[in-house]
Amino acid sequence: MQSRTAAVRGINIALGVWLFISAFLWRHSQGQFTNTWVVGALCALFAVLAIWAPRARYLNAILAVWLFVSAWSIPALSAATVWNSALVAIAILIVSLVPTEVAVRGSRTVPRL
Repeated sequence: MQSRTAAVRGINIALGVWLFISAFLWRHSQGQFTNTWVVGALCALFAVLAIWAPRARYLNAILAVWLFVSAWSIPALSAATVWNSALVAIAILIVSLVPTEVAVRGSRTVPRL
């Protein structure tokens, strides 16, 4: 199960890195620029941390909710910025809620939170 854990966290790392890089790829309002690179960096950091401390993935879930809300509430210069942030937020939320590993108890498997 370690490979699945690493793969899921790797997706979250990639999403954080994409968010960070996207802040510099096109013009953003000052608020959106700062929000995008900070949340991207934190997302990648929390995903790396979640490899060893599984509950840290919930920090990414919180970041995803913030990113989604801020995408629509912080003034943006383009619709691309809003949609990029909103779609990445949804992806981060989904990936961060994937259970880390499965513990076997008796004859059935139980997702470990």
